[in-house]
Amino acid sequence: MSSIPAPATGRLSFVDRNLAVWILLAMGVGLGLGRVVPGLGDALAKVTVVSVSLPIALGLLVMMYPVLAKVRYDRLGTVTRDRRLLIPSLVLNWVLGPALMFALAWIFLPDLPEYRTGLIIVGLARCIAMVIIWNDLACGDREAAAVLVALNSVFQVLAFSLLGWFYLSVLPGWLGLEQTALDVSVWEIARSVLIFLGIPLLAGYLTRRLGERVKGRSWYETRLVPRIGPFALYGLLFTIVILFALQGDAITSQPFDVARIALPLLVYFAVMWAGSMALGKAVGLDYPRATTLAFTAAGNNFELAIAVAIATFGATSGQALAGVVGPLIEVPVLIGLVHVALASRRYFSQPTTVAAPAIAEEGSARV
Repeated sequence: MSSIPAPATGRLSFVDRNLAVWILLAMGVGLGLGRVVPGLGDALAKVTVVSVSLPIALGLLVMMYPVLAKVRYDRLGTVTRDRRLLIPSLVLNWVLGPALMFALAWIFLPDLPEYRTGLIIVGLARCIAMVIIWNDLACGDREAAAVLVALNSVFQVLAFSLLGWFYLSVLPGWLGLEQTALDVSVWEIARSVLIFLGIPLLAGYLTRRLGERVKGRSWYETRLVPRIGPFALYGLLFTIVILFALQGDAITSQPFDVARIALPLLVYFAVMWAGSMALGKAVGLDYPRATTLAFTAAGNNFELAIAVAIATFGATSGQALAGVVGPLIEVPVLIGLVHVALASRRYFSQPTTVAAPAIAEEGSARV
């Protein structure tokens, strides 16, 4: 099989070629709806089952399923044996990432405790959802992404509450700073992981296993994958509209506060992504796996962060607003970093084979 093909913009559909435009429009639609429709955010926040937002869950499931259905699960063993990928990922996600967000929150928001706490919670929630999309758009390693988000999920269940206690109560006490309590159960975290990752992961695995068994791999890759691929984009846009509609009024009515929350987030994404990409290069990862390392380290699980903030501090709290501002900054920044990643491919070694056809070749979303 050949190495990863170069971007093939000319072969993409009108929708795919203008993905960044549609994402920005979705953000604008969500903000506009939240602003002009009275009570829309509160109404959406109430559409829940056991504290899980049904609209957000629906969007994420539709978004993640097609990408996880493309994963070659028979090749996951090559990823789990790659210590150059797994060890840096664990260190970046569970040591450096939360510590960096804690430092930035205190540096940029020393006088705004609600927003500061919200950002720290965002830093603790490692990405298990949208990173799948950014990684695919940048031609990252799908199998590696599946392994790393699964690994993040396990650590999220085990470590989120403990790290929340440490960064909000213990460490500030040691440093003589203001302390905050975070009361969230392991079950709440596990439930979020199960819904937002477990369901689409199981569906994707069963789709590939049954599809290849009944119709064969060639049919699966050339017929089924192109048909389900575009739904990842539809789910992404729907999720973005819902996220921004939830607090559209708060975001548009408090632009200065949003700007103050945005600044540390911009620094965080830039430092985590660039540092992770450089680390991947330094330890000898090829382009697809270095890209996967960078995006899984830079992304955050805003769905979990928002859910925890709402459950602990309330839907209209500053902590919840900080969580919603997260994707407002992450989405355009990581879309831009997809372009940067693709432009940097010439500086990395390329694999001799690829796990699956590039997303552009499959007719699904690609910047």
